[in-house]
Amino acid sequence: MGALTGDSVRLRAFAKINYALEVRGRRPDGYHDIRSVMQSISLADEVEIERGGESFDLHVEPEGTEIGPPEKNTIYRAWLALCRLTGDDLPVRVRLRKRIPAGAGLAGGSADAAATLAGLGELFGLRLDEGEVRELALRVGADVSFCLAGGTALGEGVGDILAPLPSSPAHYLVLAKPERSTDTGAVYRLHDDLAARPGNYVRSVTDALRAEDLAALARFVGNDLASVTEKLVPEVKVLRERLLDLGALGAGMTGSGTAVYGIFETEAEARSAAGSIFAPFVAVCEPVTAGVEMLWEG
Repeated sequence: MGALTGDSVRLRAFAKINYALEVRGRRPDGYHDIRSVMQSISLADEVEIERGGESFDLHVEPEGTEIGPPEKNTIYRAWLALCRLTGDDLPVRVRLRKRIPAGAGLAGGSADAAATLAGLGELFGLRLDEGEVRELALRVGADVSFCLAGGTALGEGVGDILAPLPSSPAHYLVLAKPERSTDTGAVYRLHDDLAARPGNYVRSVTDALRAEDLAALARFVGNDLASVTEKLVPEVKVLRERLLDLGALGAGMTGSGTAVYGIFETEAEARSAAGSIFAPFVAVCEPVTAGVEMLWEG
């Protein structure tokens, strides 16, 4: 372990959306190979890590926010994986301010884990090579690697094999999520049962990014899991179509759902549309170029 660098850090953990998601087939380990164009967005949680305490302590705000059993929480898993890798006990108190809704396909848990890995590395002066960081990230979750890198990227494998792509043209996103969430495993199982052929969204979306063509990007967004999730939660389709009715250049579902997004050229258009969406969660955001942002270290 390297030298201690400070007493606390605060980081912003950015959510992500999928402009394109193709399911290429089931792997022998039960997971699925995918091809996906992923984008970090300005919707973010905040993770504050303070060195001290007896072992690991996590406090979540707002009070009552559901983050699942402690032993399955991604922040705890990231901390535990790093402790095991370094062979050191890293006593910390963590405060998580949740803004990314759970069960939405926005990678909120993966973003929190990525911020935790980055924050612990900074706080304890750890010097990990790229291979070690990638191994840690994959151990915690498939999206953690992307959430560490951030920006715009092509993801393959289970989403952990990343290649950077040109930044998306400037635009605004209206996010909307219905009350209900879905279980990712159930969505993939139904997808397998339906034996659906993979779409061809990735090539068109990457071409649009390289051409800096916002209209084409919006036109070609797509997700192989959308039709499956819409069978389980019909409100997803209702919200997606509502965004198009309100003037979105294009609209899609992110991850396995249930959040959807609409692409708008201007902030004024996005905020006007958001005001006409009736859902438990609605937000206006924009693409960002980072997955994790250090706010301060002290």
